[in-house]
Amino acid sequence: MKNYMKKLIVLSTMFVASQVLLAQPPDPPGDPAAGGDPIGGGAPVGTGIGILLTLGAAYGTKKVYTTWKKNQEEIED
Repeated sequence: MKNYMKKLIVLSTMFVASQVLLAQPPDPPGDPAAGGDPIGGGAPVGTGIGILLTLGAAYGTKKVYTTWKKNQEEIED
């Protein structure tokens, strides 16, 4: 019975949070058809994706090297 209640509480909390936290950016002041940045800003996306891919590759390389080094030490012992 306790396990059922815990699941029910977690599911209801997740459902309520998904409805409450559904956020949208506010509409810009003035006429959006007059020009300017699009809703949400005009930040470039391509640069950020390149940075994230580079950092992910570096992290993956470090993990592979660390695992390889650990295996080499185990073989020597």
